[in-house]
Amino acid sequence: MFFKYRFFAFLNLTLQFVCFFSFGQQINIIPKPVAVEQRVGAFKINSKTQILSGTKSALASAGFLKTYVKSLTGLNLKATQTAAVAKNGIQLLIDPVKVKHAEGYELEVSAAAVKITAADGSGLFYGLQSLIQIIKQSKTGQFSVPACKIIDYPAFSYRGMHLDVSRNLFSTATIKKWLDMLAFYKINTFHWHLTDDQGWRIEIKKYPELQRTAAWRNETLIGHKRTEPHLFDGQRYGGYYSQEDVKDIVAYAMARKITVIPEIEMPGHALAALTAYPGLGCTGGPYQVATYWGVFDDVFCAGNDKTFAFISDVLDEVITLFPAKYIHIGGDECPKTRWKVCPKCQKRIKDENLKDEHELQSYFISRVEKYVESKGKKIIGWDEILEGGISPGATVMSWRGEEGGIAAAKLKHQVIMTPEKYVYLDYYQSHDRSEQIAAGGFTPLSKIYQYNPLPAGLKADEQQYILGVQANVWSEYLPDAEKAEYMIFPRIIALAEVAWSKNETKNYPDFLNRLNHHKRFLQQFNYAESNKDITGSIDIQHLQYELKTDLPGATIRYTLDGTYPGLKSAVYTKPLAIMGLLNLKALSFINGAPNGRVFEQHFSKSLATGKTVSIKNLPAGNFAANKQVLVNGIAGTYLYNTGEWLGFSGNDLEAVIDLGITQQVAEIGIGLLNYHWQKMWAPDRLTFEVSEDGENYQQVYKQTEFKVEGINRIKQKINPVNARYVKIIAINKGIIPKGEYGAGGNAWLMADEIIVN
Repeated sequence: MFFKYRFFAFLNLTLQFVCFFSFGQQINIIPKPVAVEQRVGAFKINSKTQILSGTKSALASAGFLKTYVKSLTGLNLKATQTAAVAKNGIQLLIDPVKVKHAEGYELEVSAAAVKITAADGSGLFYGLQSLIQIIKQSKTGQFSVPACKIIDYPAFSYRGMHLDVSRNLFSTATIKKWLDMLAFYKINTFHWHLTDDQGWRIEIKKYPELQRTAAWRNETLIGHKRTEPHLFDGQRYGGYYSQEDVKDIVAYAMARKITVIPEIEMPGHALAALTAYPGLGCTGGPYQVATYWGVFDDVFCAGNDKTFAFISDVLDEVITLFPAKYIHIGGDECPKTRWKVCPKCQKRIKDENLKDEHELQSYFISRVEKYVESKGKKIIGWDEILEGGISPGATVMSWRGEEGGIAAAKLKHQVIMTPEKYVYLDYYQSHDRSEQIAAGGFTPLSKIYQYNPLPAGLKADEQQYILGVQANVWSEYLPDAEKAEYMIFPRIIALAEVAWSKNETKNYPDFLNRLNHHKRFLQQFNYAESNKDITGSIDIQHLQYELKTDLPGATIRYTLDGTYPGLKSAVYTKPLAIMGLLNLKALSFINGAPNGRVFEQHFSKSLATGKTVSIKNLPAGNFAANKQVLVNGIAGTYLYNTGEWLGFSGNDLEAVIDLGITQQVAEIGIGLLNYHWQKMWAPDRLTFEVSEDGENYQQVYKQTEFKVEGINRIKQKINPVNARYVKIIAINKGIIPKGEYGAGGNAWLMADEIIVN
């Protein structure tokens, strides 16, 4: 029965903390309801309180509530199926006439009774989650619910979290623990990424080598992928979920109104499968399950009918395990290198009258989609499935940005927004040096919370195709549950409010206040509190540096000499002039006690700092920052998405700094980022030139080799020369070479702080 499910282990853990606190009458529900009306009084839960389920379909929820109340209070309440209204009763009703929105509910609490009316079973379940969140305990041990009326329903029908188990596995017990929390915050979809280059994680009985071979890799990369040389642990790693495990997880999720969508990657990210069955690749192998992270040229052969027979057989078993109407087939990051020289793939292109390898990928996806639809299911794919022409009934998951989702919606395809810039939980959530290793981007709690899944580029009639939003948990740098939880919580709770609550009602300080009251539910997790951190931002126009904390009631104290801030340190009251800064440290204090982590920012002043910069080509994409960041005194770090790096896609950097007056120049420098794993390449050539009049330049330095895989800090002494203008020219690599990640595409040229002395 429902109440036997493991959710109550979660409840028992969190309730240990509920029992010691009283939180007054505040209605601290997350996600924020559509409407909350606070009333006078409270409903007291005692031994005579009854749970009344108005319909047979509400019985499961009644059993759930009964077990919860017993865990919390020790009271064994009587649960009855009756439509009658009783004093001192908690009544559960399903009435789609009264509550018209799917998954919606109304919660009414008076001193006499509690009543939850829902549109459907999901709405009733979500109403119970809200009820649980506002049960209070007084200092005398009395349990009560504040009087109120809540009207609530979701803004989006799709509210999801993705979990990659291919790079690192998590136990079924851990997944259940996380599912409990997703359900608690009304997230209704679990996207289970089961196959990739680094491991095949689902049992397929017809293909036993997937379990024996594809599920295991010889060793695993140690540290970050950007670190050279790569180091490995030498330990065989792997495992998979049996079909019984899968059934268990699916049933567990279903009882919590969560749909599980499996992802079986194709045609790329197939190296693990090819290792087990090399005949499915273009070269015939041999192949090896990937031991590090990235994109690999070896993919499923699109010209081989055996490939489609294999995929059909796999999907046959997958479909029987997952009741969801969707099957996710990946479709992302599929290099065309092998297809371009594979006789079978080239024959397929000719036979099917396809234009090129991009249309071959579209053919591949369409063929799989037809098979999936013949089984009564629909496909979801990452936004690359738009390339070469999208399959007719495909739903697009837009991850590279919002552009794919916008394009798909304009074509009247359903869309799930999951842009990496806003909702990737494997990205850093703080700039603090103590943060655990992460993928590289920057996604703080506030950034996720402020995201709006409805892009401004869509008209009102096009917005209807946006089904919802999802946060993605890629596990390359999450080797265990503890590290994963630190990245997931509480950011997934912010995502839950983005997905459920109307955008116009969101309020970040209010959310943080409610989240503070929810810490009792997070005690069993290794969760981050990065929202306590101080953040810094620069006002380039006025050359000022601003500090900010989201911590209510906090005072910021700071030092400029690198010493630890204390109660005698200066109080931050207004932005600080950059020209007066060297080594800034700041710390939040509440009631005289330090709270959070020390914030640090080093400033490098030079003759160029704050001077006017002009550039020939505009920066692009996520790296289109203000050109003045090149001379703001702050050097970019290995976190390349912090706004301190300018990025040029396929274009050269040509920047001119006007020093204001002619003066002697003896040193010029710049930072360049060389991360091939992110398509970021050092320039083919770097030159420094100087001029007194801005017309006639002389070259004073040239460099063509950049040996550091990471940040190349060039700081070159030159023969002293009089100059007012300094020109930096960096020639972009252009097209990424064959055999490298992103081969055939534009290289990114990444530049940061320019130094002139």
